[in-house]
Amino acid sequence: MKIALLGYGKMGQEIHKLAEKRGHEIVMIIDNDEEWQDKGHLLKEADVAIEFTTPDSAVDNIMHCFEANIPVVVGTTGWIEDIEEIRQTCLNEHKSLFFSPNFSIGVNLYFELNRFLASLMAKWDNYEISIEETHHIHKLDAPSGTAIVLANDIIRYNERKEKWVKELQENPDEVGIKSYRSEDVPGTHVVRYESEMDAIVITHTAKTRRGFVLGALLAAEWIKGKQGFFEMKDLLNSQKSTA
Repeated sequence: MKIALLGYGKMGQEIHKLAEKRGHEIVMIIDNDEEWQDKGHLLKEADVAIEFTTPDSAVDNIMHCFEANIPVVVGTTGWIEDIEEIRQTCLNEHKSLFFSPNFSIGVNLYFELNRFLASLMAKWDNYEISIEETHHIHKLDAPSGTAIVLANDIIRYNERKEKWVKELQENPDEVGIKSYRSEDVPGTHVVRYESEMDAIVITHTAKTRRGFVLGALLAAEWIKGKQGFFEMKDLLNSQKSTA
């Protein structure tokens, strides 16, 4: 498979290494907006693009892929306010996009665990709920896209919670998300239910970036030849159905 890499930070470089180990060819690398003028024509040689850049660049990069009719796998977060418009463009124009705030298989299993725990705890209003997330200092958006998914799923199952907010709060209507940035931390997420008597805590800790990299490549391999807007649940469900 021929891959275009949009973004060549630590994730892009790791994807490059693993892609070649899996027998794929990197036909284009774009690391800033200016390089589109010099190398943008190479995009049409790719079977799929993988996009890990910045919130300011993600939407433009997606549109470049749509214009070239190239499926695109997007791991950039922080552009959620545009996602519904992009989703509709993708579906209306018969394009192909795979988006996930986190491509780790373990994190997506953690999402399922979070939803189950949220439904289990919905009737126990003596537990306050909070989320903490820690990432490397180069991550620009806070809270992380993963933390926002966790919070929104809690709100979905808990009628007491109306919204999430930055920082930990005592307002019973809100889910507080506390963000930390530390040197070279791939990602840690903690969901905490705490009462006066005890605490229930579920944690996911990424040890390396390899889990994210493998998930992104699995998504790229899976989306080739498909049309539509896809998420990790689509990939995981398809693997369950063929297991």
